[in-house]
Amino acid sequence: MKILILIFTLFFTFSCSSNYNWGWYILNPTLEQGLSNLEFLINGLWITISISLISIFVSLFIGFLIAIPGLSKNKFLRIFNRIYIECFRAIPLLVLLLWVYYGLPVIFGLTIGAFAAGIISLSISDSAFEAEIFRAGLQSVSIGQKDAAKSIGLNKFQEMRLIIFPQAIRIILPAIGNQFIYVLKMSSLVSIIGLADLTRKANELIVTVYRPLEIYSFLVLEYLFLIIIISYFIRNLERKLKI
Repeated sequence: MKILILIFTLFFTFSCSSNYNWGWYILNPTLEQGLSNLEFLINGLWITISISLISIFVSLFIGFLIAIPGLSKNKFLRIFNRIYIECFRAIPLLVLLLWVYYGLPVIFGLTIGAFAAGIISLSISDSAFEAEIFRAGLQSVSIGQKDAAKSIGLNKFQEMRLIIFPQAIRIILPAIGNQFIYVLKMSSLVSIIGLADLTRKANELIVTVYRPLEIYSFLVLEYLFLIIIISYFIRNLERKLKI
């Protein structure tokens, strides 16, 4: 929280000392119009948070399922793992988002909204990275742990659930946290297809008040605030799970 206060203080000190004629009155909560503008901007917060949370959980699930074939002795399963990861890591998120939103309805005759298109694109794109994170984490558990699981009669599923996965999750938690922040930042791209997230709300308000620097500065602070909070909770979780 101290870091957040310091950043806000430095930002406003710099803005006051520059030669630019800042128009913060458009976001002044003591003015009726300023309060209305703030409420309009903050209304996009729910969309940004919800699409980010849903996407990260879906990508974690898909990523784990994709990671398992990568650990298999079966050649074809490993090839499937590599093809999936290399393909979706190579496609820029914005390109994938536009293709899902405009391509799926044409190819499959589906009616898909901007919210669903955003979740599908973010989840698929991030799942390729999550798969590599899971694979590295699962492989980092020593072979002795696996031998111990077999010696007490655990089957493959029990070995994964009770022995390997709990240890791997402690190792990969920082990387998963980084991906959560990545998904949150990349969720701003859904504004391109008309979803009313924080970025879209900012763009719409700029058309009305014609003060882009002030609005985009406030948008930066909104994302900064969200990411600092997420980082705080992730670090606390890391400390609790630390061996």
